[in-house]
Amino acid sequence: MIRTGKKFSKPEMSRVINGDKTLGEAETPVEKIRLDVLMREIYKSYNRSTLQKFIESGFVKVDGELVTKPNAKFIRDVKIDLVVPEKLKNADVDVKIIYEDDNVLVVNKPSGLLSEAKGEYCPEKTLADYGLVAHRLDRDTSGVMILAKNETVLKYLKNQFQRRTVHKTYYAVIEGQPKYEQMRIDLPLIRDKKRPTTFRVDANGKESETFLRLLKTNGQRSLVELRPTTGRTHQLRVHMKYLGHPIVGDVVYGDGEADRLYLHAGELEITLPGGDRRVFRVRRPQCFDKLVEA
Repeated sequence: MIRTGKKFSKPEMSRVINGDKTLGEAETPVEKIRLDVLMREIYKSYNRSTLQKFIESGFVKVDGELVTKPNAKFIRDVKIDLVVPEKLKNADVDVKIIYEDDNVLVVNKPSGLLSEAKGEYCPEKTLADYGLVAHRLDRDTSGVMILAKNETVLKYLKNQFQRRTVHKTYYAVIEGQPKYEQMRIDLPLIRDKKRPTTFRVDANGKESETFLRLLKTNGQRSLVELRPTTGRTHQLRVHMKYLGHPIVGDVVYGDGEADRLYLHAGELEITLPGGDRRVFRVRRPQCFDKLVEA
């Protein structure tokens, strides 16, 4: 006896028996691919990392729907729309020019501005929009920077940084009060493998030297002058952290509880093309001194 009304445990097989599908069709599932991988096949001029940033930034729609997860999976015949906004050339960024000639441009970089774009695409204004970047300051560090106007000058300036003939002076507000009014900090730095974008003190690291001078303190926080003789990434921030006096506002090496990173590049001594040795100065923001008032 055949019983009617019974449900098949495999719906796809029931469609085969009813003639809606062949057996081969039922056994071949539709392939779905990660969105970032699918876009890499279509937009070959961008690398996968950049495409992932596009997706996460809300620049991508799939069949008219906004998708912000690079690992979302779709079949190949979906419609993908990538709308990348034009670079914000006219963004309201206060970059003051303090010196300019035919070869270089010296500026006062504001806190929050990138020195150079990261990756293939950067939707924000950077210092590279003004000239060729010969050295860098972290995004949240303010102060004096020099830019080249052509590749020959860029090479000339970079050579001075590499040979350590450029002298730099920074100002920072740090937590607590250093033990001595003047200190030589000789602590080698190495990249932290657990957090590849950060650095730490390690005996096997690269030579890193900083001279510290205490300017004023209220016991809880101190204003210091920092003169690095080497130019390691995050050098001043790591040195201060290691000593137990992280820079105020440092979201990576400190608690980050401030309106900005209190690190400012105040002086830059360098030789200009033609042999003229110059010292460029940018006064530290008033908020630095106010933060250590009694």
